[in-house]
Amino acid sequence: RRRTLLALSGWDPFNVTEDADLGIRLARRGLRTVVLPSTTWEEAPTALPVWLRQRTRWIKGWMQTWAVHTRRPRRLRRELGLRATIATHAVFGGLIGSALVQPLFYALVAYQAATGTLLAPAESALAAAMLYVCWSNFLCGFAVSMLVGAISVWRRGRRRLALEALLMPLYWLLISAAAYRALYQLFREPFLWEKTPHGAARRGRRPRR
Repeated sequence: RRRTLLALSGWDPFNVTEDADLGIRLARRGLRTVVLPSTTWEEAPTALPVWLRQRTRWIKGWMQTWAVHTRRPRRLRRELGLRATIATHAVFGGLIGSALVQPLFYALVAYQAATGTLLAPAESALAAAMLYVCWSNFLCGFAVSMLVGAISVWRRGRRRLALEALLMPLYWLLISAAAYRALYQLFREPFLWEKTPHGAARRGRRPRR
C-alpha cells in the first residue's frame, strides 16, 4: 500500500534494480510480499544487445542491493532473522557468484578435457568422494534446470520451445557476460540505467516467443 511505501521512504532512486532492494527493506520491517497467480505479458527484449543491457542492469542492481544490506551484518541478522539472512546471502550471493564463476568452470573443464585429466582416477578416497559430489551436482543441476524449462514452456502450449531448453548452458554464458559487465559498471557507472526499449508491441508486431 502507498502508506507502506512512504514509511519506507519510497523507491531507492540510486538502485537500478529497485524492486530487489525494496523487497529486502519490506522484509526487514517484518512485512511480507506475495506473488499473484497471474501472467505477465511484458514484452521481452527481441535483440541480443538490448537483452544484454537489461540483464546487466538487473545484476548490477542485485550487486548494489547485496552490498547495501550487508554493510551491517549484525543488524541485518537481527531484523531478518537467521533463516531469512541465510536465504538472502544464498539468493543474491548465489546468483552473482555463479554467474561470475561459470566461465572459469567451463574453462577448467575444457582444459582438463584437452589434457586428458578430466576423467582421471582420483588419488584418494576423499578426492573420489569430492569428485562424485561435484559431478553429481553438475549433471543433476544442469538436467533439472533444463527439464524445468522444458516443462514450463510445454505446459504453456509452446511445445516447440521445449528443445531450446538444451541451449541453457549457452544462455548462462550470456548471463555471465552480463555479470562481468555489471561488475565493471558497478565501479565505473554504478547509477547508469540502461533503458530497455519496448517497441514491437507499439508497432503492432507480436514479439518473438
